[in-house]
Amino acid sequence: MRRLLPLLALGVILSACRPVDLNAPIPTYETGVDPQAWALVPAGAFLSGQHNDPVSLDYDYEIMVTDVTVSQYTSYLNQALADGALRIDGEQIVGFYPGDKFHGVKHEVEIAAADYIFVPLADPAARFTFDGTAAAARPGYENHPMTLVSWFGARGYCEFYGGRLPTELEWEKAARGPDDDRPFPWGYDLARQNANSYASRDPFEDMGSFGSRTTPVGFYNGRTYDGYATLNSASPYGLYDMAGNVWQWTGDVYEGQHYRYLRGGSKDTYGMDLRLWVRNNATPTYVSPGVGFRCARDV
Repeated sequence: MRRLLPLLALGVILSACRPVDLNAPIPTYETGVDPQAWALVPAGAFLSGQHNDPVSLDYDYEIMVTDVTVSQYTSYLNQALADGALRIDGEQIVGFYPGDKFHGVKHEVEIAAADYIFVPLADPAARFTFDGTAAAARPGYENHPMTLVSWFGARGYCEFYGGRLPTELEWEKAARGPDDDRPFPWGYDLARQNANSYASRDPFEDMGSFGSRTTPVGFYNGRTYDGYATLNSASPYGLYDMAGNVWQWTGDVYEGQHYRYLRGGSKDTYGMDLRLWVRNNATPTYVSPGVGFRCARDV
């Protein structure tokens, strides 16, 4: 992966310098933002990308107001394991994917119909536990974004509940709105109280391990938490965490590519990567503590 891998290397260096407790106790806050909520994005034009290219989507769609939470995803795992849609394969949970059309382009890797990783079960950074039968959110992380989920695992969740991953254009329109060329979901200027990114200094930034941790979904909504005053950073359609916290998988499968694309930046990136046109990519089996997702659905 082009941008995330250096962050992983940084983590290795820092973790060698001091003991790392990836599951140290964390503060808990109620943000007042409902992770079950959806926002309607109406058909119409908007400005896309760094150069503000006019683009139009000629259909309405809905998109989740927040990223999928750990509680939501563990509920899905339990349902899908129980009905046979998912299965345990060693130290991971896997599910079926029907494959991509293979074009034989240079460097393209074939993704055939098969079972693929949805989530690992033995990663120390996992925000859920699994006792061999049932998954459960780790205490304090119930309302945090689900991480360490592959593209297959994100897609599987959305489709299980009748949705899908948003396309890149759908994601960008939902983050930017229809009316202007703002570089961030909330507007034109970036303050550290707008989003969970590198050196945001929020209450989760240093909890005895390297780097920052995720914040609860909707944390940056104008509330003050133990003296940390956030700015209301919703997008024009009322979506939270469209910049920072975790990178978000998008659903496009491009001809001749096996990579999948992510948007939004994360807790580990600098402010420049929170701009709405910034793209990242990874193989669809990639999992990371800084990657999550939200779903879209047709109206």
